[in-house]
Amino acid sequence: MTSGQLQKFESDSISKEIDSSFPENFSPESKIWIYQSNRSFSENEKEEANYLLQAFTKNWLSHGKKVKGLGKILFNQFIILVADESTSAVSGCSTDSSVRIIKEIEQMFNIQLFDRQKLAFFVNDEIKLIPLNEFEKAIDLGILTSETLYFNNTIESLDRLKRNWLIRIDQSWLSTRLNKIKP
Repeated sequence: MTSGQLQKFESDSISKEIDSSFPENFSPESKIWIYQSNRSFSENEKEEANYLLQAFTKNWLSHGKKVKGLGKILFNQFIILVADESTSAVSGCSTDSSVRIIKEIEQMFNIQLFDRQKLAFFVNDEIKLIPLNEFEKAIDLGILTSETLYFNNTIESLDRLKRNWLIRIDQSWLSTRLNKIKP
C-alpha cells in the first residue's frame, strides 16, 4: 500500500472548523464544490491560495451579475468553493471560470486537485488519503473500518457540507464495498 498523505487534527476540531468557516448569511442551499489536494498545503501556499480564492470570489460573475461566493482551504487539504444561488444563479460560464482558478492553483503549487480516485479518511486524528483501488486492502489491513470517518466530497450544498461531509464509511456510497470489513 502506498502511504497516504497525513495531516494531524484533533477529532472534535473538525466539526468546529467546518461550522465556523462559512458565514451565516449564506443560504444552506448554496452550491459547493470540493477540490481535494493530493497533499497538504504548506502555510505559505495556503495563504497565497486563499488570497487567490478571495480575489476570484470577490469578482465572480454570472451573466454579468455578481455571484455571492466564498472560497477557502480547509484542513490544509481541501479547497471549498461556495456560490449562494439565492441571489444569482451560477451559469456554465461562471462555473468554467471557477475551474480555471482551481487549475491555476493546481499549476502554481504543483498539486493535483482533480484526482477523484483518492479518498480522504479521518484515521487516528489525521487525514489519510487512500487510492480507491487500495480501499479493500486498507480494510483487510485494519486501517479502515465501517466506523472510519470519510470525507464525502460528492455533496453539493452548504447545508450538507456542514452536516454530512464527514460521515462514517457505512453511511456513504462506499458501504457497498464493506463486505471485507473485519469486526
